[in-house]
Amino acid sequence: MIELGVNIDHVATLRQARATWEPDPVWAAVEAHLGGADGITVHLREDRRHIRDEDVRRLKENTQVKFNLEMAATDEMVAIACRIRPQMAMLVPEGRAEITTEGGLDVAGQEARLSEVVARLKAAGIVASVFIDAETRQVEAAARVGAEVCELHTGPYAHAFHANGRDVAAPAVRRELERLSRAGALITRQGMRFNAGHALNYYNARPVAGLPGVRELHIGHAIVSRAVFVGLREAVREMKKILACAAREAAA
Repeated sequence: MIELGVNIDHVATLRQARATWEPDPVWAAVEAHLGGADGITVHLREDRRHIRDEDVRRLKENTQVKFNLEMAATDEMVAIACRIRPQMAMLVPEGRAEITTEGGLDVAGQEARLSEVVARLKAAGIVASVFIDAETRQVEAAARVGAEVCELHTGPYAHAFHANGRDVAAPAVRRELERLSRAGALITRQGMRFNAGHALNYYNARPVAGLPGVRELHIGHAIVSRAVFVGLREAVREMKKILACAAREAAA
């Protein structure tokens, strides 16, 4: 069964809008868990624009499902991860001017550095993941640096889906799905776990959830946005139903 990792960064974004103490990301993690989330993801950015160090510590102590820490491959972030010891750490590119992560990590262009970072994470008992574009060279480089998980960047697919009238049969959408499928198959052949995420929502997640071999989808903004109207527990429950339906169809 495909798993759902819920990114709760935007709960912290709402808190930071008033520089106060609520809503509490830990409370959000509990609600997501009760809705059926298989994991909780947060991104501790270098500028601390939403999630803070104390959030990460408290989430690790209180989260009862898998805790995934997104982070840049800096010495500071590696040290934090090795101290907190989330179940998984996902290395992502990071730009201070970006609103959200805009592309995959260039693993092929920095193999020596990332090999060192991955080794440090694994020595601390942390599953090492990389967020990459659906490209053969990046998948192969991820295997060489020792990553155990590759999360494919689904942003290009999501944008094609939206630009083509939310029609999964549109040629541009099919091309992006095929790119994800090919890269996912290579990830699996290389002995790594195939995850996917970015810009997925209640309309476009189903085709990705049906890709052969995909293990987890990480979804945040869409779920937190839906939660404004139905509550976080119900928003997670609705997404889980979509993924379960896609998994059943793929297995049929």
